[in-house]
Amino acid sequence: MRWLSHVEKNGQCTPSCTASVAQSVTFGFGPFRQYVVNPSWEAAKGLKMAGLGLGIEVHIKEIPVSYAKSQQVLDVIWQTMTPKVVIHLGIAPGAKGITLEQTGKNHCYKDRDVSGLCPDHHFCIEGGPERLDSIIDMRSLSKHLKSMGLDVIYSRDAGRYLCDFVYYYSLNRGQGKAVLIHVPASGSLASPERLVPQIQTIIQALLGQLDCPAHTTSG
Repeated sequence: MRWLSHVEKNGQCTPSCTASVAQSVTFGFGPFRQYVVNPSWEAAKGLKMAGLGLGIEVHIKEIPVSYAKSQQVLDVIWQTMTPKVVIHLGIAPGAKGITLEQTGKNHCYKDRDVSGLCPDHHFCIEGGPERLDSIIDMRSLSKHLKSMGLDVIYSRDAGRYLCDFVYYYSLNRGQGKAVLIHVPASGSLASPERLVPQIQTIIQALLGQLDCPAHTTSG
């Protein structure tokens, strides 16, 4: 089971061409089970303080671990901000490193959320495709980041809990313009001091891939 936070880069204007400032909104899940302090939310707060570089404004917000409420929050974002790309940060208990997720799944959401509920018929979107992929080529991105010295892992299985659910929903709403990054739930790498600089590097690299006309989508 995995829990998450989100980062969004507002793409209403092309930053390099028509806008001097692009907004970035970061959501983080609140306490859940043994996670009285959620490391993904701590990372989101650290990212807010550190920033993502010139021309990007970072905003943060905490959301509950709820299937229905997470969809409501994302609906508002996709309807009002038309972000260029949405970046979700989630925690993966037991993980030793950072994982880049390529794919969101549509069904088999049988684990109950903080309200004790599951989605209707265990689907994220009934009638939707079985899976959706990000427009970011995560395999290529992971190779690039490894060449820079970052220990990252490429994955196509996001865990079929809130992280996977929200990822699929964003991929559907945003036509693939979303990313999910899983970080460790415990250990030294889970501390904001170590995690935030690596998250900064990853986000900057994937935005570079997105802005490159030659970038391709992983199949």
